[in-house]
Amino acid sequence: MTYSRVVLSAGSNIGDRTAHLAGVVERLADDLVAVSPIYSTAPWGGVAQDDFLNVTIIAEGERSPEQWLEICQELEQAADRTREVRWGPRTLDVDVISVSRDGHVVTSADPVLTLPHPRAAQRAFVLVPWLAVEPDATLWTAQGERPVVDLVAELDPNERAGVVVVDELPIPRRR
Repeated sequence: MTYSRVVLSAGSNIGDRTAHLAGVVERLADDLVAVSPIYSTAPWGGVAQDDFLNVTIIAEGERSPEQWLEICQELEQAADRTREVRWGPRTLDVDVISVSRDGHVVTSADPVLTLPHPRAAQRAFVLVPWLAVEPDATLWTAQGERPVVDLVAELDPNERAGVVVVDELPIPRRR
């Protein structure tokens, strides 16, 4: 198994949103590097629904990109996630944004796990929390590796302004 580093984005807008996000952090406790504050964000994708709570999580461990995805899917299933409407309301959404192994970004065009996440560079709710925990973060894009701070600066100012810190999650102790 290869040691890897992952950036995950988690969001919730149904039920106990904070508890859903805390469950992600608790599950990853032994692998946590950083957890952003909780941000309130407007929904993305044009479906009318309540605002989301979002966090960005950085973790490291002896896992393949596919194993990180399996953890994300397990967490969504445990939160009774349903996939009825694309970009619709959900109890929990956990996306693999970027994975690196041995200091190199993993790229993949696999439709099951496209890496880096194909729309991450367009989403303030991913990028703004990421910068909170990793100010020098970079994201591989079609134009090559780009500083996340530059990607955020290119977003619509109203979208950036709509990503607002509302709380912090307790960081569990490693087991």
